[in-house]
Amino acid sequence: MTVYDVEEIVDVDFIRQVWDAVKSEMRKAIVGMDHVIEALFIALLSEGHILLEGPPGVAKTMAAQNFAACLNMTFRRIQMVPDMLPSDLIGTMVYDQQEGTFKFKKGPIFANIVLIDEINRAPPKTQAALLEAMEERAVTVEGVTYPLPRPFLVLATQNPIELEGTYPLPEAQVSRFMLHVKVDYPSPEEELEILKLKLKTMERVLTKPVAGVRTVLAMQKFVREKVYVDEDVLKYIRDLVIAIRRDPRVLLGCSPRASIALLMAAKSYATMCGRDYVIPDDVKHVAYMALRHRIILKPEVELAGVTPEDVIRTALESISPPR
Repeated sequence: MTVYDVEEIVDVDFIRQVWDAVKSEMRKAIVGMDHVIEALFIALLSEGHILLEGPPGVAKTMAAQNFAACLNMTFRRIQMVPDMLPSDLIGTMVYDQQEGTFKFKKGPIFANIVLIDEINRAPPKTQAALLEAMEERAVTVEGVTYPLPRPFLVLATQNPIELEGTYPLPEAQVSRFMLHVKVDYPSPEEELEILKLKLKTMERVLTKPVAGVRTVLAMQKFVREKVYVDEDVLKYIRDLVIAIRRDPRVLLGCSPRASIALLMAAKSYATMCGRDYVIPDDVKHVAYMALRHRIILKPEVELAGVTPEDVIRTALESISPPR
C-alpha cells in the first residue's frame, strides 16, 4: 500500500513530504547520487526529461529502476543498438490471423518511466522517433495517434568516453532534454558503502512505493498552476539566458526553450523546498543542469579548456538577482 497515493488537496507541504519520503527511500538503494535523485524528482514534477552523462557502472540504470518503484510507476529499459529501428521503440502493426486484421502492438516506450540506455548508440532515425515521442507524448502509426501513459519521463544515458559505434546526438536534439545531469565515480567512502550494501543483498530494486500515479499527476498540476513567479524573477531568468547568449565565447547560446526549462525547474525545486513561490536562489540552484547542454562554445574557446559551466558561472556572477 502506498503512503501518499491519495486524492486530497495537494499543497507545498504535501509535495515536500512526498519528496522527503522519496529521498529517504531512494537512499536505501542508491549511494552518493543525491543530485541525480533530486534531478529526477524535479524533471518528474516539471514534466520534462533527463539526459544522464557518465561512465558505465555508476548505477544510472539502478537509480531509474528504484525511482520508478518508489512512485509505483511502470518502468521499461531500452538498450539502444546501431541496428535499432523506430518500430522497435514505439511499436508496430501485427497481423491477427484469427480476426484477419492488423493490430497495433505497443513498443517498450509505453511506460511511465523509460530508461534509454546509451542513446548515442541508436541511429539518427530511431533517435528522432524517440525525441518526437518525448515532445508530443504520443506516437502515430499508420495515421492513428496513440497517447503515451501519463506521467511520462524519459531518462536517457550517454557514455561520454566511448565513441566507436555511436551516433552522437546533435546539439539541437540534446536541447530537447529539460535537464542534463553529469554523474561521476563515487568517493572512496561511498564506494565502501556500495560494497557493504551488496554484501547484504544482490537485489536491484530495494525501494518500496511511497506514492502513486494519481499523486504524481496532482503534484504536476500544482506546480504547473499554483506556484507563483514574480515578474522580477522572470526578468532575472531572461537576463541570465540573454547574458549567456551574448557571451563572446559562445557560438550558439540558449534559446527560449532554455528559459522555459529554467523556469519550470525552478518552480519544481521551490515546491520541494516547501514554498509556493520562486526565489532567485531556486533559479541559481537549477541553472547548471537546465542550461549546460544548450550552450555551444567556439572551437578555439573549447580547445582552451573553457566549459559551458564557466559561461553559466560568469552569467550568474554578472547578473544581480532581484531583491
